[in-house]
Amino acid sequence: MAVKDAELPYLRRCVELAARALEAGDEPFGSVLVGADGTVLAEDHNHVASGDRTQHPEFALARWSAAHLTPDERAAATVYTSGEHCPMCAAAHAWVGLGRIVYVASSRQLMAWLTELGVPAPPVRTLSVQEIAPGVPVDGPVPGLAEEVRALHVRFHGGQG
Repeated sequence: MAVKDAELPYLRRCVELAARALEAGDEPFGSVLVGADGTVLAEDHNHVASGDRTQHPEFALARWSAAHLTPDERAAATVYTSGEHCPMCAAAHAWVGLGRIVYVASSRQLMAWLTELGVPAPPVRTLSVQEIAPGVPVDGPVPGLAEEVRALHVRFHGGQG
């Protein structure tokens, strides 16, 4: 399924949340959990600057959904996010039974940008959601918005790119 125009406001909100994280001195990632009827159920941004590197928004939304939604509601929900889920978040998403993921920028794009900026590789291998959770439907990247996400990462990492 391709990303529809009606989904762009959710994706723009993810970019706004990523910018909010950056303004708070954190890595620029933001995510929105949307129910089957289009209602925004929860949203979050990165909180890894606290020192807890597991404080990703996608992980937080997976835990929130497990506590607040039925299995059917989780399966019908969509997680919109500024960046494709990392392996930890993809696993959490699959374990709690969330539905579709729509991301602005792919893990492959992010790693290329970070390499250009001279950022050291992360301690966990960068893999696509499909490699971690093959049953989860995934769409992305989203041209245009991906460039905005790249600009946030350039600002965070102090590059000129």
